[in-house]
Amino acid sequence: MRLEPGLRFWNYAVFATLLATGVIWLVADMLKTSADEELWQAIAANVLMLHGITAMIALVVLGAVIALHVRYSWRAGKNRMSGAVMVGANAVLVITAWGLYYAGSDLLRTFAADVHIAVGIAWPALVVAHVVLGRRTRKRAYPKRPQSIEIPAALQTVTFSEDRGSR
Repeated sequence: MRLEPGLRFWNYAVFATLLATGVIWLVADMLKTSADEELWQAIAANVLMLHGITAMIALVVLGAVIALHVRYSWRAGKNRMSGAVMVGANAVLVITAWGLYYAGSDLLRTFAADVHIAVGIAWPALVVAHVVLGRRTRKRAYPKRPQSIEIPAALQTVTFSEDRGSR
């Protein structure tokens, strides 16, 4: 089942923003020990705040996707393997984000950060694979049928039979 256009747009827009802000934060975090450390520190802090608020919006979008897409598609038996991977990846991102915010131990926080970054970077490839597999499954389920061509009556051949008995 395809996402309806509005939900698909917001899903892609929100998650693209999460990916962009996550990558920008990662670069800024690596550069905050460079010569322009104050600039990169400010960029990292601001981008991380934008990433956080976008993540909250993503939770709302993810809830809609679960209610309107995952539930229906799972019951229909469609694209279950890649769908389960997507649900799992999103769950890992949510749990590790929570761990980054609330982890008390530096070791746990470092682990959560590494897993969050790895899954976040892999997420676009998982989405592409899920969409491609879904489209392939849909094409197999609903193959294109050759369309019949309607010929207007004016162009059809008309055959008359001569009834000689009525003359």
